[in-house]
Amino acid sequence: QVNQGNIVHSYLFCGPRGTGKTTTARAFARAINADVIELDGASNNGVEQVRDLINDVMFRPTDGRKYKVYIIDECHMLTNSAFNALLKTLEEPPSHVIFVLCTTDPQKLPVTISSRCERYNLVAISVDDIVERLRYISSEEQLNIEEDALMYIAKSVDGGMRDAVKLLQKCSSLDETITV
Repeated sequence: QVNQGNIVHSYLFCGPRGTGKTTTARAFARAINADVIELDGASNNGVEQVRDLINDVMFRPTDGRKYKVYIIDECHMLTNSAFNALLKTLEEPPSHVIFVLCTTDPQKLPVTISSRCERYNLVAISVDDIVERLRYISSEEQLNIEEDALMYIAKSVDGGMRDAVKLLQKCSSLDETITV
């Protein structure tokens, strides 16, 4: 879409925790050289926060950029009033605005919201891919880790790369050599 210039104005990134929904949203925003505004739906879930966002939407991006990308993480946590306030802007956004809604629970979104988004389902990351990434990080950080420990970490995180990296960091602080 970026290469072909077929960008839509609202995306829905769904998937388990730690699979890269928000990271993908940020990478997308960088790819189109956009201003990025992030809102955590878990802690800013009220209608007032969404109204502030809607007021901000009317202003064009800074520094000559073409787009403003609004990333709403954990969007399923928004209140019904907040969703209702967001709906009109989602239906008729200004041409410079793109919304990326990220959620672990897409079924909690009102159909009026999800039906206006292009949906992408991110899936749990395979154990092999997690092991490969942890092996790379261990090499770059010069960590001494046994292969069995890499596999153990990868299997214990239910497909979430973020959790795997955090667990590797914790393990590396405990001992010079990481073992199961």
